[in-house]
Amino acid sequence: MSGVLLWVVSPKENANSLLGLLPRICTPRRSKLCSKLGFSSGVLAYSGAVANPARSSEEKVYEVVLKQAALVREPNTVKKKSLDLDERITDGLNNWDLLNKAYDRCGEVCAEYAKTFYLGTLLMTPERRRAVWAIYVWCRRTDELVDGPNASYITPKALDRWEKRLTDLFEGRPYDMYDAALSDTVAKYPVDIQPFRDMVEGMRLDLRKSRYQNFDELYLYCYYVAGTVGLMSVPVMGISPESKASTESVYNAALALGIANQLTNIPRDVGEDARRGRVYLPQDELAQAGLSDNDIFRGKVTDKWQSFMKGQIKRARMFFDEAEKGVSELNSASRWPVWASLLLYRQILDAIEANGYDNFTKRAYVGKAKKLASLPVAYGRAILGPSKLTKQLVPR
Repeated sequence: MSGVLLWVVSPKENANSLLGLLPRICTPRRSKLCSKLGFSSGVLAYSGAVANPARSSEEKVYEVVLKQAALVREPNTVKKKSLDLDERITDGLNNWDLLNKAYDRCGEVCAEYAKTFYLGTLLMTPERRRAVWAIYVWCRRTDELVDGPNASYITPKALDRWEKRLTDLFEGRPYDMYDAALSDTVAKYPVDIQPFRDMVEGMRLDLRKSRYQNFDELYLYCYYVAGTVGLMSVPVMGISPESKASTESVYNAALALGIANQLTNIPRDVGEDARRGRVYLPQDELAQAGLSDNDIFRGKVTDKWQSFMKGQIKRARMFFDEAEKGVSELNSASRWPVWASLLLYRQILDAIEANGYDNFTKRAYVGKAKKLASLPVAYGRAILGPSKLTKQLVPR
């Protein structure tokens, strides 16, 4: 499944499982980008599995964007809640010591599984850095429910319990130390619960759905599993005081970046997903290209396949282009890790091309040398204010 960043880091990027982090739940307005991509007014409609099918997914997602933007504009709406910590969590520690320990553990997880991004977070203020770590760990744990070693044992009821646990931590009743870090974070920042709930909904889709008939359906899935992360993260990372962009446009860019990440994961992981019987490419577009699931399962790179993949990569890059407009609007201390992650993740698309579009037997990745070369470029973009960078960015 997944492609969660803060904004950009994917928990699935490192294949090692977080056995120690797995939650114990089995027992207890139309966007300019959409117009640019040629979406019709009826595009992104809900599938029958989604509540209230009369409403389009664009409308629902944009409502979440507007709600988050309103919370950021009205910081006084953030309600401080004292954590309700029982002995099972505290182990004799006071709340302050417990939270410090919880955040430290989240940082350790981020350092192990998202090394480049973690280094960038060290430039943030300590409070923001720790909050980002807490969000990352929750997203990673959620992803592991359906992609981890115990995925075959996860049921819809288990996800219901995980969502109930999410509600509890938002109300100041964390279940464990990792929950405690996130519970403290959402009490300090204007973070809405809806993107978190929507990510859980994405996990439900992974349990019951392995094909997507068109890009409308796929877009909704990409929002659930990746676009949500941008909406979670912006309130913590902050918007630059120099920014003249609307809050809504920054959130829309964060959403676009999440979609871009997932649209990068999908072609990168074609072979791996096929071996699990999953095809995340739009069925109607495959058919239009003269391809089918059988072609994917055979794993043969043909002219048709190469032409098809060029189109998929072009679309992902369009979302990255849209996302770049928003990164420069973030708080100065938050820009570098996001720029670094964005530039590195975008290069995965270059790697797929370099592999001759063989994503059946070759896994596209960015080598260490290219990663290191990208860091000063990302830093250079990060130190420029919003207006300066906008003037320097050249359309691709």
